[in-house]
Amino acid sequence: MGLKCVIDRDAVSGSGACVTSAHRKTPSPTSPASFRIPDSRIRRLLSSHSEDTLRPMPPEDQKFPEPTPSGRHGKPFQAPRGARDFYPEDMARRQYIFDAWRKTALRHGFDEIDGPTFEHLDLYTVKSGEGIVNELFSFRRAGGETDFALRPEFTPTLARMVAAKANSLPKPIKWFSVGNFFRAERPQRGRLREFSQWNVDILGDESAEADAELIACCVGALEGFGLSSDQIRLRIGHRAAVESIFRRFEIAESNYGEWFALLDRKPKLEQAEYVNQAQRLGFDEKRMKELDAALDNATATTDDDLSSLASQLERTGVSAWTTIDLSIVRGLAYYTGMVFEVHETGGKERAIAGGGRYDNLVELFGGPPTPAVGFAMGDVVLSLVLQDRGLMPEGAELLDKIDARPDIFLISNGQEESEAALKPTVAELRRAGLHARHTHRTTRNVGKLLKEASSCHARYAVIIENAATCTLKNLETGEEKKDVPLDGLVVEMQG
Repeated sequence: MGLKCVIDRDAVSGSGACVTSAHRKTPSPTSPASFRIPDSRIRRLLSSHSEDTLRPMPPEDQKFPEPTPSGRHGKPFQAPRGARDFYPEDMARRQYIFDAWRKTALRHGFDEIDGPTFEHLDLYTVKSGEGIVNELFSFRRAGGETDFALRPEFTPTLARMVAAKANSLPKPIKWFSVGNFFRAERPQRGRLREFSQWNVDILGDESAEADAELIACCVGALEGFGLSSDQIRLRIGHRAAVESIFRRFEIAESNYGEWFALLDRKPKLEQAEYVNQAQRLGFDEKRMKELDAALDNATATTDDDLSSLASQLERTGVSAWTTIDLSIVRGLAYYTGMVFEVHETGGKERAIAGGGRYDNLVELFGGPPTPAVGFAMGDVVLSLVLQDRGLMPEGAELLDKIDARPDIFLISNGQEESEAALKPTVAELRRAGLHARHTHRTTRNVGKLLKEASSCHARYAVIIENAATCTLKNLETGEEKKDVPLDGLVVEMQG
């Protein structure tokens, strides 16, 4: 059966989640959100398929806009709001980030995994409730009964995968993944509806040593991007330590969830609204200030778990990056212990990364009790921080870092025998493993073609002088070597 999908115009414009034909009535055939193929032969072909997989055909007299002279309709299309197009330079920047993430994780002993980009909707509602549905891009196949959702995070998928093979997996499990994720929320600076994310997790180890090892991996990536402990702070909290303060203030355990949610929202609230919401939970302004002071004055000695973690952070050499901050509680309900967020010290951006301990999640998905700790780092805020601080490489440096810089750019001097030698020489260089390019322009002006070679950041330019020889030019130094045999060019380049 086919997927019968209805475009929700509110979702496209940015005010709601994706809706499918299973969730609301099909729009009329004249709805501007409907896509119709005007060709009558195609309509007859499609109408022969099962009606449960296709929409009704529009009336034969329905009017369609006339194509432009180019053969396309005049209205241009753009990427959906909150999504991005990646042109070559954008793609190179993203690849730089991905490569750095992978190299860091592998260097710290993690293995790469991945899962599907969509999951059963229940995978998310089982831990977060039905309210999470409004934050997801969810859908159902036409005629189907199962609801799915594009993944908004990786931790539930990871827990499902571990639960499925828990008894056969060696412990501790050290996995990482890099992939795209989706959230149906209002796009703004640092937050998009589709984004890439690095996920790093250790499962089967409940020790503070595992927590510190995970944090050290995160710091390793930040250092690799050229950031320093003066520019970045890892603010570490601990849910058990916060709960001990809750008990001191006689907050009922049944209200912990609401209090954690309020503390997580605090940086986004005006002070008056923060106090107002605290009052709804039974605290007046004076009592709320006392609670805030208790959280603000916490140190590593406040809690035994925090003390152990501080000791391990010293041993791994990353304590200079960290600060104890019990106001960091993280909004997700599945966190059970240590939590942390990574912020740039200027305070301009959202969190670069965040994570913590989630010791009960694998068991929730049918696996055995499995302690776990992990974090995620998104590409959107990280890219903004690197660009603002001048740490995102550009041009030849960027291509060097992702191993995408052309080794050689071949130019014909325009003579017939040089033209005939161009393509075979390019092919020979490529077979030898060299990144070789040539122009697709009609001009044979050597000066213009040398500028093209420089613009694509090639290391060398080769000017084919005749059927047997060429001039080899180093585009970085300007040095030239004349009368290089074409049949020895591979050896010359590899040497």
